[in-house]
Amino acid sequence: MPQIFLIAGALFGATGVAAGAFGAHALKARLSPESLATWDTAVLYQLVHALALLAVAGLIRVSDLTDPRASTTGYVVAGWGFIVGVLLFSGSLYGLTLGGLRILGPVTPIGGIALLTGWFGLLYAALR
Repeated sequence: MPQIFLIAGALFGATGVAAGAFGAHALKARLSPESLATWDTAVLYQLVHALALLAVAGLIRVSDLTDPRASTTGYVVAGWGFIVGVLLFSGSLYGLTLGGLRILGPVTPIGGIALLTGWFGLLYAALR
């Protein structure tokens, strides 16, 4: 399981850097300041949660080494929450910024809820 979160974190990190560069160079002259700010928000959330996924992968591995019988449920909830959240939250903001379907608007808060679920999963793991 930690390998999935490690791979997703690495992919989100790499694509987040690429999206940030794309926004700063290719989109800067083509988007309004408000749209560029929306793009930057998507990039920020993607990069922050890429790092969070790497932390989750590490925490699962440490947990497995220190007590193989310990529950990793909170970490798994966190990892999947971050993956789904980045895809829905950042993905919908990227789509909206690039003139995508307006139906993506309601997807953004669902992604935000998934990100919050991830953070609450980490809290659950910490309190166990």
